[in-house]
Amino acid sequence: MGLPELIEIVPLDQPVRAEITVPGSKSITNRALVLAALGEGETTLQGALWSEDTQVMVECLQELGFMVNVVTDPQEPCNRTVTVYGKGGEVLPGGTEAQPLELFVGNAGTAARFLAAMVCLGKGVYRLHGVSRMHERPQAPLFQALRELGYRLESPNDKLPALIHGAGPRTAKCRVSIDESSQFASALLLGANAGKWQVTLSGENAEESPYVVMTSKLISAFPRCGGWFQVEPDASSASYFWAAGFLLSFWEALRAVRSHQDPFPAGVLAPASEVVVKAGPTSDWQVDGAFPRFLPLTAVISRQTDLGDSIMTAVVLAPFLVKPVRFTDLGRLRVQECERVAALRTELTKCGAKVVEEGDTLTVFPSELHGAEIETYNDHRIAMCFAILGLKVPGIRLQNPACVKKTFPNFFQKLAAPAPHGLGVAILDGKSGRVLSEVELFAA
Repeated sequence: MGLPELIEIVPLDQPVRAEITVPGSKSITNRALVLAALGEGETTLQGALWSEDTQVMVECLQELGFMVNVVTDPQEPCNRTVTVYGKGGEVLPGGTEAQPLELFVGNAGTAARFLAAMVCLGKGVYRLHGVSRMHERPQAPLFQALRELGYRLESPNDKLPALIHGAGPRTAKCRVSIDESSQFASALLLGANAGKWQVTLSGENAEESPYVVMTSKLISAFPRCGGWFQVEPDASSASYFWAAGFLLSFWEALRAVRSHQDPFPAGVLAPASEVVVKAGPTSDWQVDGAFPRFLPLTAVISRQTDLGDSIMTAVVLAPFLVKPVRFTDLGRLRVQECERVAALRTELTKCGAKVVEEGDTLTVFPSELHGAEIETYNDHRIAMCFAILGLKVPGIRLQNPACVKKTFPNFFQKLAAPAPHGLGVAILDGKSGRVLSEVELFAA
């Protein structure tokens, strides 16, 4: 048994004190898997995330002939210790145009982009394809850069599915824009050493894009000739519990302050609840590690300069505050797992929030919220954001909650587990009203 098609979150009415662990970073795990495969010898990744996106990457590496061993992690059920046996930059030959080597990437943007560059280092033909949404997501800047390097890529619309003709390393130069996605640059940088590529980035604040900086720092720190590498916990996943801690800790304060329309005063009362992310991210590699610094939310928060995917968590918190919050530079959210800007506006509006969309900006106003049935758009982050809303808003029901398997399969188990290892939230089958068991809450 697993998660049903519809669940309901029962709001908490008692204080909670909890220490929550979150699984490893998806962004770091998939980058590290590529670096390990292109490196020399045996590399072991500790704390690697084990979710739909990272499993897709591991399966594709195995299809490419890499030996990858996966062992469970006793500290975190959705982590693994993964050992990759690198081949010094060599990639298994692909097939022919008539029978290419097939690589299925699901809806994993990192796998789709990183593997597109990686298979150019092999010989023969590879076909990358995924789910229908992945076939809608942008790829053109990466494909154009790979063509500049001298590789042949066939796609009628510069999206997946695509045939990629590997030709091995080529000493060449390319330029890539990161306006639509920084993953294009990361894909090229991860393969640059093995491919002998010289990569130049373009786009607004190209050199400072947080995920490009992450890739560069990871490349510098990664053991190139085998060894051990620790993957830190995922800051985007941690944001849901940082947000839960804020919401639960200051719920009464928020209500009192809103009734007087005053600014949020620090230390207005001693928090009744406390939610701590145990052993959270420690480096500055993940932009979403900054999330706690934005609590209470500031008047303006930018997707470009302040937060990454956790800006979605902040958007869902905003109706509880006393003044409007503007979320800017949201364009990239439109081309991810779903059209996230429209999805956030639509679903928050269902719950009674006043949300104004202007260009790539959302302004969220203080609002009295009520329950609603939330369409998750098969988007893990929409599901997790609105689950946090349900901690205090009665009647929040989530369609297709199992979509969290993409990055956080045991998310709902963390919500439901008794304190101190969870929040103790009752989660119901949305049709029968039955309380779901721990086993049923895992997104398989």
